[in-house]
Amino acid sequence: MTADTLASLLLDRAGDDRPGIMFEDRTWSWREHVAACRAAGAWLSGRGPGTHVGVLSENVPELLLLIGGAALAGHVVVALNPTRSVEELVRDARATDVALVLADGPYLNLGREVAGSLNVPALPLTESLPPDPPPPAEVATGEVATGEAATGEAATGERVAGKEGAGVGGVGAERVAEPGGLVMLIFTSGTSGRPRAVRITQRKLAVPGVSLAALLTPEDVVHCSMPLFHSGALMAAYAPAVASGAALVLRRRFSASGLLPDVRRYGCTYLHYVGKALSYVLATPERPDDAANPLRIAFGNEGGAVATKRFGERFGCLVIDAFGSTETAISLTPDPSGPPGCLGRLPEGVHILDPSTGRPCPPARIEDGRLLNPDEAVGELVNTAGLGLFEGYYNDPDADAERVRNGAFWSGDLAYRDAAGHVFFAGRGTERLRVDGENLAVAPIEAALREFGGVVEAAVYPVPDPAAGDRVMAALVLEGGFDAAAFAGFLAGRRDLGAKSLPRYIRLCRELPMTPSHKVIKRGLARQAWRTADPVWWRAPDGFRLLTEEDVKGIEEEFVRHGRQHLLET
Repeated sequence: MTADTLASLLLDRAGDDRPGIMFEDRTWSWREHVAACRAAGAWLSGRGPGTHVGVLSENVPELLLLIGGAALAGHVVVALNPTRSVEELVRDARATDVALVLADGPYLNLGREVAGSLNVPALPLTESLPPDPPPPAEVATGEVATGEAATGEAATGERVAGKEGAGVGGVGAERVAEPGGLVMLIFTSGTSGRPRAVRITQRKLAVPGVSLAALLTPEDVVHCSMPLFHSGALMAAYAPAVASGAALVLRRRFSASGLLPDVRRYGCTYLHYVGKALSYVLATPERPDDAANPLRIAFGNEGGAVATKRFGERFGCLVIDAFGSTETAISLTPDPSGPPGCLGRLPEGVHILDPSTGRPCPPARIEDGRLLNPDEAVGELVNTAGLGLFEGYYNDPDADAERVRNGAFWSGDLAYRDAAGHVFFAGRGTERLRVDGENLAVAPIEAALREFGGVVEAAVYPVPDPAAGDRVMAALVLEGGFDAAAFAGFLAGRRDLGAKSLPRYIRLCRELPMTPSHKVIKRGLARQAWRTADPVWWRAPDGFRLLTEEDVKGIEEEFVRHGRQHLLET
């Protein structure tokens, strides 16, 4: 199996009549899917060489055709995030040289607004790229190998070679993709800063696809409900399905209550998840037959240790929670024999360094699960051996310079390691708190709070202290009501939480603000602090009680007394 390019993986499926893409009540063979990808590539080539096409879409088959067509014909799909505002999307599209916008049903008007601001065409995705393959004659006369895009050096770094009769429909000349050829631009989640467009090359999709294909056979069925404008769904669901020949089940959008029915309906054996999805599935009512399903493996990242354990036990599958990011410069292999919550061990060339000195951080001292030396043990994950699969950001030298220094990739992710070398995630670069002069990482606090009965999800973030530094605030999503006395007792019994780690404020939310890939957006929570319509409890000297307007007034008067009222305005 060729591991260099997504295009080569697709062409390996061109004669495969087994089920390829399953969506609602339709199934397309891999042969049909590749034929339709070829037609989509021809359609894009008719609009000019190396076209950058912005797309706003749910998970529909046409989106995969667009990506496959771009990979085969040398174009670039810009994955626009439909949860962003029109102004932000226009900025994203302009920065990535979008020359055409395609949008599907729910986002048609949004797509037209973005395209109108850019003065570029806007077309319906599902009408422009029908999911059914064209008849053979139409494919044979398509534009994949004609026109300027197929007869010269493409802007994406691809070349053309003659391959008589290659591919589907007997097209006489087949584009040969280079591993470094650009296929997509995917924006980082933006949970801790402005989103940046990551260069997604042929190699960047193919390598994880081939690696994860080792977990699959052509008889497997992959479930994909995470958004395809996020790298996780492409690298850990679509690419492995293409590489292995397993069928791929698409769902328009994630549904906690719809997951198990999908698994049973389509016979899914492999599930891809990102972020907090597992927690929301676990919040659905339990049934005695939950484990009676075909699921073998759930693979993803950023699932909490408690959620991954409970999910595997409840649904009778192996949960593999890996560590990675859109940049894919650092990846850690899970270690099932390691302590709960560990990411695995540091691979060769990856270190935990102090961002201010560049020196290696010493091992963590951990007692009863509590990190005793966060100031010296918590540092940034750095790939000192190179950039992994990171191919840079698109036209963003400042962002490149922030991440790549002296040939090393600085991830912005905080971590620490124990004496045995097991690595633990400690939060993003902006998720450190400083309480009474002590640096704290949010991830261990969140992990502890998730163990309180009834907690569906927890997010921990800093809010300013009236005098100095930060206070710990947590937003909780609960299945039932909040028992303040039980919560106080729970915290008192947590030996892994020091006194400074205990939340001062507890916000009770119906749901947490999230990106479509289920990463909590904490900036807004931190900005609102206790000024919200949601119930907020605070740890007063006599225990937790509901925050009143009088309490808020008293807290904010403290900020004025200490000359820190400006912090309430940022």
